[in-house]
Amino acid sequence: MELKSEKDEIKFEDFDKVEIRVAEVKEVERVEGSDKLLRFRLDAGDGEDRQILSGIAKFYPNEQELVGKKLQIVANLKPRKMMKKYVSQGMILSAEHGDQLTVLTVDPSVLNGSIIG
Repeated sequence: MELKSEKDEIKFEDFDKVEIRVAEVKEVERVEGSDKLLRFRLDAGDGEDRQILSGIAKFYPNEQELVGKKLQIVANLKPRKMMKKYVSQGMILSAEHGDQLTVLTVDPSVLNGSIIG
């Protein structure tokens, strides 16, 4: 059986540069002026909360259901300015299939900041 990927293969050394961590959602709100973006305040176990903007609003009409969830994030992604006044400090990982999207969660007993690898 041949495994197929949608993207080119990468070397292990490239993948090893990505830091995936557990982060707990402290707050989430819709971004004014955007139909797509949610603004998250997360505890990723690194001493201060981080902000991540994610274009998943249409998949979570009741975004408050995400508060308290432990998500998987890319913690070492270069910060990116969005909507002229926000800085996104990472990326929330999700799974997509067809027209469905679900953020990737971890067991609530896993400590914030735990490295996923």
